[in-house]
Amino acid sequence: MKVDWLVVRSQAVSFRIDRRVPVMLLCLVVVVVVAMVMNIGRGEYPISPLDIVKTVLGLDTGNPDHAFVIHNLRLPRTLVAFMVGVAFAISGTIFQGLTRNPLADPSIIGINAGASLAAVSVIILYPSAPVYTLPLSAFAGALLMAALIYSLAWNKGSSPILLILMGIGLSAIATAFTTLMITFGEIYEVSSALVWLAGSVYGRTSEQVFSLLPWLVIFVPMALVLARHLNVLNLGDDVAKGLGTRVEWQRGLLVLVGVALAGAGVATAGNIGFVGLIAPHLGRQLVGATHEGLIPISALLGGVIVVMADLLGRTLFAPIELPCGVVTAAIGAPYFLYLLIRNRKK
Repeated sequence: MKVDWLVVRSQAVSFRIDRRVPVMLLCLVVVVVVAMVMNIGRGEYPISPLDIVKTVLGLDTGNPDHAFVIHNLRLPRTLVAFMVGVAFAISGTIFQGLTRNPLADPSIIGINAGASLAAVSVIILYPSAPVYTLPLSAFAGALLMAALIYSLAWNKGSSPILLILMGIGLSAIATAFTTLMITFGEIYEVSSALVWLAGSVYGRTSEQVFSLLPWLVIFVPMALVLARHLNVLNLGDDVAKGLGTRVEWQRGLLVLVGVALAGAGVATAGNIGFVGLIAPHLGRQLVGATHEGLIPISALLGGVIVVMADLLGRTLFAPIELPCGVVTAAIGAPYFLYLLIRNRKK
């Protein structure tokens, strides 16, 4: 099968992308915009797509309530859902590439569990802490978990299989400590922590948008720059070393990027599972496995998944609202089992 590539080279950056990538990016941008408009427009106070566009662009719609509902309630929530989806999807793509395992995901291999433990500790023990401390604490928890996994899996080099197995075991320990924190916490803080652990963007405001934005601005470009190194590492350590790659250094940088994005996502919206599992798989079906194209495609797919999960959670059983983490789990868990069965048959 013939594959066409777009090749870009400069003194600082060299990468190639499948020619399908620009077309798919354009299509996914349209899908993202449509999904966000749908999410903003649906609810107890419905707003037409035309009025949404006019309000966002600052044009007069003739109804002053539109600006309040959109700018204060729905637009920040939708932006947070999209940004969190981007963070989880890129993190999942990185860890699947590093472990060379299509079943790897930050929520499965323990990264999200470490971030959750740290964030829940802040919520329960320091309820009056500023909002920006939550991403920092979640990042610290995710980084500590990654360091533990990495060190325990080290055996004259890091083993992808051991990384996953150690992650699953440490995830169970972190989850147990999180449950312990919830058991002994005050009832108000415990209620907040439980809602947050379910994975929800309910009540998110522009404060959370601007708290998460710097993490994406810093680490998403880093992921794109490191994509070609991820391609080499995905070939195996021996091949990567033969090509002159500093394997452990590049792997450490990629782990840092994946951990930062997962930790920031968990801190902002809780543990929304399986996004980092589903998005890369869908991305590979669309543009192949080369990470220069896979990472941006997966990012947009992850954003769409969480936005649509939030929309379904708000509308399926209205006025009862399901956290978007419940919706992604309802979709992702069967998909995970399907992947297990498919890989077993290979």
